Amino acid sequence: MKIGQKATLSKTFTEADILAFAQASGDENPVHLDEAYAATTPFGRRIAHGMLVAGLISAVLGTKLPGPGTIYLGQELRFKKPVYIGDTITAVVEVEKIRQDKPIATLKTECYNQHDVLVITGTATVLFPQSGKV
Repeated sequence: MKIGQKATLSKTFTEADILAFAQASGDENPVHLDEAYAATTPFGRRIAHGMLVAGLISAVLGTKLPGPGTIYLGQELRFKKPVYIGDTITAVVEVEKIRQDKPIATLKTECYNQHDVLVITGTATVLFPQSGKV
């Protein structure tokens, strides 16, 4: 890993994703599940759970950069715009800082929709594997 290194992953969020996340997490907020209710909100329609979308960042960390064996130590998130059913989101992870004394890195984390609009921004701190060990 080196400063400035980036990795991305994209996914289109579906009705099935939202229902599965609601079931797994217990988050049954009607803004995610009830079209009539969601129509009365500032969003005008149903939105994806923010933490479901942020899970795409976790997927990048665990599969691409730093990769398998990476352990989350922390994540700061700011939700900037809603994600709607059918939106394609691209998570972008960039190495910002690597500690010299331990295998710990700080990474810039951002998610963009298909219109290149920033929907989530934040910073992750991770323990990354070295020589097959974390």
